[in-house]
Amino acid sequence: MGNIPLPDYNYNWMNGYFGGVFTTAFNDSLWRKVDLPHDWAVELPFVYINAETAKLHGYKPVGDGYPETSKAIYRKVFTIPEADDGKRISIKFDGVFRNCTVWLNSFRLGNNYSGYSEFTYDITDMIKYGGKNTLVVHVDASQLEGWFYEGPGIYRHTWLIKTAPLHIPAYGNQINSTVSGNSAKVNIETQVFNQDNLAANCEVESKIVDASGGIIGSANSLLALNKSEKKVIKKTINVSNPSLWDIDNPYLYKLITTIKQANKIIDVTETNFGIRTILFDANKGFFLNGKNIKIKGTCNHQDHAGVGMAMPDRLQYYRIEKLKEMGCNAYRTAHHPPTIELLEACDRLGMMVCDENRILGTSEERLKLFEEQIIRDRNHPSIIMWSIGNEEAIQDTDYGRRIALSLQQLQKELDPQRLCIYAANNKNNWEGINSVIDIRGYNYGAFESDGYHKDHPNQIMMGSEESSALSTRGQYTNDPLRAFVGDYDVNAPSWGSQAERWWKYYDARPYMAGAYVWTGFDYRGEPTPYAWPNISSHFGIMDACGFPKSNFYYYQSWWTEKDVLHLFPHWNWQGKTGDTINVWCHTNAESVALFLNGKSQGNKMVEKNGHAEWKVVYEPGILEARGIKKGKIITDKVETTGNAFRLVATPDRRSIKADGEDVSIVNITAVDENGREVTTASEFVQFEITGNGKIIGVGNGNPSSHEPDKILSGNYYRKLFNGKCQVLIQAGRQPGEIKLKATSEMLQPATVVITEEKAAVRAFVL
Repeated sequence: MGNIPLPDYNYNWMNGYFGGVFTTAFNDSLWRKVDLPHDWAVELPFVYINAETAKLHGYKPVGDGYPETSKAIYRKVFTIPEADDGKRISIKFDGVFRNCTVWLNSFRLGNNYSGYSEFTYDITDMIKYGGKNTLVVHVDASQLEGWFYEGPGIYRHTWLIKTAPLHIPAYGNQINSTVSGNSAKVNIETQVFNQDNLAANCEVESKIVDASGGIIGSANSLLALNKSEKKVIKKTINVSNPSLWDIDNPYLYKLITTIKQANKIIDVTETNFGIRTILFDANKGFFLNGKNIKIKGTCNHQDHAGVGMAMPDRLQYYRIEKLKEMGCNAYRTAHHPPTIELLEACDRLGMMVCDENRILGTSEERLKLFEEQIIRDRNHPSIIMWSIGNEEAIQDTDYGRRIALSLQQLQKELDPQRLCIYAANNKNNWEGINSVIDIRGYNYGAFESDGYHKDHPNQIMMGSEESSALSTRGQYTNDPLRAFVGDYDVNAPSWGSQAERWWKYYDARPYMAGAYVWTGFDYRGEPTPYAWPNISSHFGIMDACGFPKSNFYYYQSWWTEKDVLHLFPHWNWQGKTGDTINVWCHTNAESVALFLNGKSQGNKMVEKNGHAEWKVVYEPGILEARGIKKGKIITDKVETTGNAFRLVATPDRRSIKADGEDVSIVNITAVDENGREVTTASEFVQFEITGNGKIIGVGNGNPSSHEPDKILSGNYYRKLFNGKCQVLIQAGRQPGEIKLKATSEMLQPATVVITEEKAAVRAFVL
């Protein structure tokens, strides 16, 4: 990866005659070697820039006014075997931010403007078979696409795809199912492309296998295609006693499609799918497989501590696991099409998805991007709706109405079993998009929705974006100097509301199908209510590392059937003996009694969707809550600890795959001599790693921290923030052990060993 000036080679030179960086002979030995996916902004320092766009993007020196750090060139030299001559070969980019131009062997392949769209180039005719090939990608992130943090670079996967001339193109299978009683009809449309100069005859076999690999149904077709012809085959396979995909049992089937010529297999495609039913009712809300379920969702950006937008696949699963632990059952991909690995995680873990379009519009380009998004994603059972856009200026106009109708029409043609929503921040307005959209989405402003529902009783309604409650993990007072917000459910911006307020309102209204909270996790950019030194949001129910804030336990209390009793704040209030401390308890117990050093502080009844609260005069010791839930006692306590004494390292997994991609998320915690977590610790921690692995990023959830997420040379480090920080360790490609040591000058160190198990390595072009 480098950054050198490029002439305008788009149209004023002949293909194949470019020299320099486009050739194999170019000397790039001084360039940085990077692994994909890659986000270069997360590597840059934070810089105070007095501009609204800089604030919204997290004060990184990228964009207008920063040409040196807004553009980069990626180069890859690779070999294609001679034996591949005769195949069709393509290169697919899952996402590059933003405006990028791609060349292969000096041939300009094309330009892609959108930072969130997938794009593919057929490179068959430009390859040197048996020789070295040079791929060049120029990325220009000087213009922004959204108002939130956007990590420039090739931040999603890139694939080299080889197929026979006669093959099933990418996303060439469309699968939908209908369920009736104890059986299901799986309807399959398969596209076959003969990308050859000769006509071809073939056999297309479709078989469905269950989770154990057993074949439960199949169908065969004979097909004749002319040269350069595409045809679609339609088949129906009956499945008896299907296992339905559900949030609690995310059962997946697999369609294996095989093309044969003269009994020889020439192409095989595997497509995962689920069998399930979804239904929205204007008065009763949402139904999954006939069961009425409240949508308990969160909105999220693609962004995590340490890595920015370039998230390894395992992090997608980790974040969905944390949301599931909280009780979340739905995920809105705000405000752009997601990476496909996120959808796969939602499919496998049981998380429903609102799949969002980036920009409302019906130009040729916008329609093409929306069409490609639907075709790519429509087989994922996790997706329950499509979002056509968010908070557009034209939402109340006739322009918006007509555009919404056109986008919905396109969606119904491509995917007739789902509905569209639009995320509207116009309260109870009916004109424009709201007058024609399938699902009327509220971005806040829903507290007077009863009148709207009365006037429009046949329109489905839900919260497309709610709450925006503000808090900083482990901080219990508002601190403008350090840009922290107290971690009680009391702070919200002018447009938003506290968690308890909005959820009580929605839960009491069956016609409201549910809502998506802004947001599940903190993210870079959009600091609110503060600006510099604040560089990230406070909206998350969890911080940028996935460490829970207090409201995590509010939602867990009322969104799950778990026994929940969470007492806060901490009880380390040095110098505040005799002061009054506001004590809260998030719980689904019917009542809670509070004791300080054994002395009763009173018993509180807990109303549905509420919390318990006391005013307690502080003295060091043990503060204990005892709740009664259905006759059972559940407890929690906080206590005054000693000073931080040692570090504890807790990996999410101690065994990972030696595939060069897998990640172990290691959380570092400070404890005192008795092993109690010291939630006020802020010590400086350094990390050393040995073995066949590497650190790819660190974080601590501090929304005002200017410490580096990535360190390009030397040892990684991070200060604890309220007792915690996080290290992301990525595996190498050989089995073995990775040893991480966390040290701090005044604390005993922590050591953890991660085992790398032998695993199949995905094909890497070296």
